[in-house]
Amino acid sequence: MIVRAILEWDEEVQSYSATCPELNFVSSYGDSREEAISNLKDAIELMLEPLPDYLHE
Repeated sequence: MIVRAILEWDEEVQSYSATCPELNFVSSYGDSREEAISNLKDAIELMLEPLPDYLHE
């Protein structure tokens, strides 16, 4: 599955936010861009976990 990720610097909390608008705006944060993206991938996997395997592709 290919989804779009939006990565932004959040000045208020001094970290990066990563969101996925295609999946009901799944989001996560991280101290670096890489961490925010990694955390977003984890959040997406957790959201998709209960779905049938063929929907994960």
